[in-house]
Amino acid sequence: MRRSNKILVWDLPTRVFHWLLAGSFAGAFLTAGSTRWLDVHVALGYTILGLIAFRLLWGLIGTRYARFSSYAFGARSVVGYLTSLFTRSPRHYVGHNPAASWAIYGLLALSLAVGLSGYATYSNIGGHSVKELHEGLASALLALVVVHIAGVLVSSLIHRENLVRSMIDGMKHGNTRSGIRQRHRMVAAALVLAVAVSWVGGSRYFDVAPGTVASAAVIASRHNDHEEHRHHD
Repeated sequence: MRRSNKILVWDLPTRVFHWLLAGSFAGAFLTAGSTRWLDVHVALGYTILGLIAFRLLWGLIGTRYARFSSYAFGARSVVGYLTSLFTRSPRHYVGHNPAASWAIYGLLALSLAVGLSGYATYSNIGGHSVKELHEGLASALLALVVVHIAGVLVSSLIHRENLVRSMIDGMKHGNTRSGIRQRHRMVAAALVLAVAVSWVGGSRYFDVAPGTVASAAVIASRHNDHEEHRHHD
């Protein structure tokens, strides 16, 4: 049944985060294994880590539907929701549904693991085994992304609402009292700043010529040189 009222559900920082993370992962995956685009791949990896750090914080202090507490569902809720999809009255959630919540937790965890293992690989920590772990985690993340997209499309059809568009304009159908107020526009600027810092910081302190992999000693040396130069200034 279509709901007549359109309410604001996803705040601007959450939407900006979503699309920046999607774009960063797509870019990092497409540039993986290329020595020519190594610097871009690494910069996108740092960007992902910066985004995840923001999202973990925003999941604690953000608006109603952005907080982790709003979609902390157990296994029984997930099974109940999936079962309801095969009935005439599928359960509808204003925020994330139970199945989507598990996918989101998985996406955040895997993105963090991919970023950290990528840093270890780039820093020549752990050798070939860590490189294989990084590639395996990236493949697992890609598989979960595909599942997530499929879930969004299926839910859009069943509930007759465009969930992709809702992550663009933030609007969904629901009770007027269930909506949020957009009071955190400045946080979007802070998010963009965090992404810029992670990008510039990654390029400034860890960047090397394409086709090479920085060792931990090189990273430490560059950081020490920067500190020494700053003290002289």
